[in-house]
Amino acid sequence: MTPQSLSSAVPAPAGPAEEATPVRRSPPAGPSSRRGSRAERLAPYVLLAPAVLIILGLRLWPLLLGVNFSFTGDGDRNGQSVGFDNYATLLADPLFRVALRNVGLLVLLLPVAVAIPGLLATFIYLRVPGHRFHRGVYFFPAVLSPVIVGAIFNLLLAYDGPLNKLLGTAGVGPVDWLGDPQVAIFSVVGVHIWATFGMALVVFLAGFSTLDAALLDAAKIDGSSLAQTIRYVIVPCLSRTIQFVFVTTMIGMLTSMFGLLYVMTSGGPAGTTYLPEYYIWIQQGQMNHPALASAASSVLFLIMLVVGLAQIAILRRATKEDR
Repeated sequence: MTPQSLSSAVPAPAGPAEEATPVRRSPPAGPSSRRGSRAERLAPYVLLAPAVLIILGLRLWPLLLGVNFSFTGDGDRNGQSVGFDNYATLLADPLFRVALRNVGLLVLLLPVAVAIPGLLATFIYLRVPGHRFHRGVYFFPAVLSPVIVGAIFNLLLAYDGPLNKLLGTAGVGPVDWLGDPQVAIFSVVGVHIWATFGMALVVFLAGFSTLDAALLDAAKIDGSSLAQTIRYVIVPCLSRTIQFVFVTTMIGMLTSMFGLLYVMTSGGPAGTTYLPEYYIWIQQGQMNHPALASAASSVLFLIMLVVGLAQIAILRRATKEDR
């Protein structure tokens, strides 16, 4: 065989364009991969399980037990089913009606309690002079005990205290801040707002961290005033934060004022500063009416649920209209 015939019989090497691309085949799914995918699907439920169990065991189950207990009697009828007698007793009790009236007052004052930390957070976010100092000063009351706050304001708001002396220098007569039935509830609520708005301030500042600064710059270029910027830029962008602060502030007003009431007025004068939680403590701790206290607790829970849902619905509608 000639060399020419040998060279023609041997195939030529493949060029770059003719090289075969190897095909990568994924290995068949084995038992270990199937176990891994199943574990990934179950992981969220495993992580949520402790929180769900805590809520069910320490929140919902005691709530259901309390509601069931509210339909039983006190004293001689202890443990016996009495239907809605406890609720009828609540509605006939003038002190409980005063407590419900004060709840309505709290709802009316709620926008003020939310607007104060909201405006202060706005000024801090806009970096007014001394904003770092004001941030610490405004939050400081939130770390004080309600008993300490109540004792301090008992001294400040006393009939012969510093505030009335200051008003006297201005030619204004002394005010019985804690002894006048028409003024006492406003004094206690005002002190509560002062002592607790620091937490709402922190929440608002956290909400401002998610706000797009370009929107504020655009409003400034358009010549918007501060009020217009707050209404048409800040409020719509922080609608979720505002809803959260509204609900948590209302819950705090209804369930966290016992310390102030006990120290400042003890429900007086003449029961005009009663709130549902103070009424519950009186019935449970002093009058030994646990079933009646459970009925009052159920009413308080229903009030918080209705007011919270109503607030969220109103705020959502308002923010949609502003947009």
